[in-house]
Order: sequence, then structure tokens, then C-alpha cells
Amino acid sequence: MDWIYTLDLIGTMVFAVSGVLTAIHKKFDIVGSLIIGIVTAVGGGTLRDVLIGETPVGWMKDVNYLWVILIALVLAYTFKSSIAKFRKGMFLFDTIGIGLFTILGLQKTLSVGLSPAIAVMMGTVSAVFGGVIRDVLTGVVPLIFRAEIYATACLAGGVVFLLLEAFFPNQIINVVISMLVVFVIRFFAVKKKWSLNI
Repeated sequence: MDWIYTLDLIGTMVFAVSGVLTAIHKKFDIVGSLIIGIVTAVGGGTLRDVLIGETPVGWMKDVNYLWVILIALVLAYTFKSSIAKFRKGMFLFDTIGIGLFTILGLQKTLSVGLSPAIAVMMGTVSAVFGGVIRDVLTGVVPLIFRAEIYATACLAGGVVFLLLEAFFPNQIINVVISMLVVFVIRFFAVKKKWSLNI
């Protein structure tokens, strides 16, 4: 679906920008910033593809992903002060991105014949592990290891997608609803400071 592909590229760009901004904040040079941008944008999908035996991994088959990451690098350096003022907008696109990456990763895993449970796990890996790799490389405790609800929202969205597909097989609607589930959970988790602390 063209609109899914477009959203995937936009999500890749947003993740890359967030990675580059983190690297800039940590005083990395431009090469280091590019590397952090790449791992943030495509690290989760790369790990998923390696785990499910789909190689070469997805972004290596489509040079547009590299162009998008390079554009993100230029944007982050050129407009770093302006982008910092739009943190709410970045949060919006980041949340849409993790919702989309969850469903795309889930679908790709199902397409190679793995079980729905594994597909939900791999969808979550797609969505959050780029950020995990970024945080590890920049010396930050990864978000999924903190109290804030993040990966749980992806798991919930993945489960909702599977249920919708089982009882109401309309892929476009199901993708949108599942992404909304991720967005709503993530939005209220941040707004209301929900956590999984016992």
C-alpha cells in the first residue's frame, strides 16, 4: 500500500532525526550522529529481519531509506534549535511511528510463517529496539527499561491488530485502528504519568 510505504519513510525520518538530535546533545561528531541516526531509524527492523531470517534486511533493498536518513541528518543539524521547540510534534510523529512499525513488523513476521505470538514480539522489536540501540550507544538507560509505558503500547496494538484481522479482515481499517491503540495508550501514559511500577 502506497500510503503505508509513505508513512514508513516518514516514520524512518522522524526516528532518524531523534537519533541525530540525541547524538548532537551528546557532542558526537557528524559521522557519529549519522551512525546514531541510522541505528535509531532502522535498527529495530534490522534486528527483526535477522531474527526471522529475512536477509538482506529490508532497508538494504530500498535506497530510499538511506536518502531519508541523510535528509534527516541535514534537517537535524540545520534546524536543531527549531526542532527542539516542537517536541510535542516530535512526540506525535514518534508515537505514530512506533504504532506503524509495530504493525509492519508483525505482518512481515506472519508472512514468513511464524506464529502470531512471535509476530507480536517481532512487531514490538521493530518499533522499539532502534531506540534501545540508540540509548545504549549514547549512554542512556533505554526507555523500555524505565517505568514509562512504551513497549507495552506496541504489544497492545499488535494484539488488537491480530484480533481485528481474525474477526474483521479489512487491512487498512485494522492498521489504522491498531496504530490508534498504540497512540492512545502512549499519549495517556505520558499525560497521566502511567507506569508499570508495582
